[in-house]
Amino acid sequence: MKTSHVFISSILCAAFHFLPVIVLSQPRAMTYEEYIREAAALKEEIDVFLNESSWAQFDPDVGYILGNYSPHDGVDGSKTISTVRQDGARTSFVYTYRPCRINTYGNSFTQCHQVSDAETWQEYLAGHLGEPIRNYGMGGFGVYQAYRRMLREESTEKGAEYLMLYIWGDDHIRTLLRCRYALTRSWRHEQDKKEGVGIMFHGNFWCNIEMNMETGMLEEHESRIRSPEKLYQMTDPDWMHENLIDDLALQMYLYEKGRIIDIDTKQMQKLAGYLNTEFNPDAEDMRQEIRQLLFKYAYAATKYILKKSKEFARINDKKLMIILFDPYGSTRQLLDGEPRVDQEIVDFLEKNNFNYFDMNQVHAEDYKGFKLSQEEYYQRYFIGHYNPKGNHFFAFSIKPRIVEWLDPPPFTYRKSNTLPNDFKGYLEGN
Repeated sequence: MKTSHVFISSILCAAFHFLPVIVLSQPRAMTYEEYIREAAALKEEIDVFLNESSWAQFDPDVGYILGNYSPHDGVDGSKTISTVRQDGARTSFVYTYRPCRINTYGNSFTQCHQVSDAETWQEYLAGHLGEPIRNYGMGGFGVYQAYRRMLREESTEKGAEYLMLYIWGDDHIRTLLRCRYALTRSWRHEQDKKEGVGIMFHGNFWCNIEMNMETGMLEEHESRIRSPEKLYQMTDPDWMHENLIDDLALQMYLYEKGRIIDIDTKQMQKLAGYLNTEFNPDAEDMRQEIRQLLFKYAYAATKYILKKSKEFARINDKKLMIILFDPYGSTRQLLDGEPRVDQEIVDFLEKNNFNYFDMNQVHAEDYKGFKLSQEEYYQRYFIGHYNPKGNHFFAFSIKPRIVEWLDPPPFTYRKSNTLPNDFKGYLEGN
């Protein structure tokens, strides 16, 4: 990250020295208040989202879940077929009439965005193991939204004994946001050109975790919009201002990315105190200082969720596996021989005896077998998200752990032939 320079004129230096606001010399940048007012949604977007077939559909708890659409986002310029079952899981085909023991939760790398329904890692695994794996992943989710989806689905008849909670890249930060919509402006504009206005709408208000700045305790919050008709409140700049002006994580993220010019350093110092970490209000590179504090905040929330997930599994006699993957952060750092940004989470998982699978390490080892640049290596498996080859690689990388995990093992790994000669239970309809 390039160094950001604090701009304070010599005339105003003394006057501004004790104010809790840092102002950067960023042409065209705006204040946080200006930004969130300009982040109001278009009525047309919400009309499409609520009334037409689109990539996502409204959900009162987690904001949205998968819809039925065919985006122009696949390999070789192809469209992908992305559909959902009535229970909210992504459509699957392989052995779906067999008992399901594994449910998967997470964001777009769990959902398997940018491939068609039959090209997900869950489907590849199901075909190999001889039993179905449900996919409750959804693009854009943070750790908390995936956790809440897990709690809800596991209370239904679709609940499973084995649960996989997938944590990707900046899922930690998404956990803290009341609404991610404000962060995806440039991406949405590109999608509107490619797919049509509103077709890829998502990131609306959802449940989240925030630090109570009076008590210093992390709190779970319900979504501020719990009915489809109230989604139109997002078109009102005043309403957006009222509901986002004190969203600390959103302000920190926008500031760290250079999209806004103001940050309340007194609040940052208070937050740092609650997190028992350092914060320098006079740092030369204030963006980097905020970035470090934001990650500390986000990791605290993730550890909170991990503890609750483990306890949920214990109480309900379920088994939990955590998946870690950050291809554009931790993986890159491992390939470069640098410390990984999420080491704090890895240490937490180790210390607390979590069952976890680290795909970052798998790629670091796999890369050693090639004489390729990193970019050439990534082109094998990624088109942003995993391509079908990438999902296949992931499936067979995690497969040994799953075979070892399941009790009894999948049929294809049992020593005795317990399958009847007439294939009863494996032929559809019997």
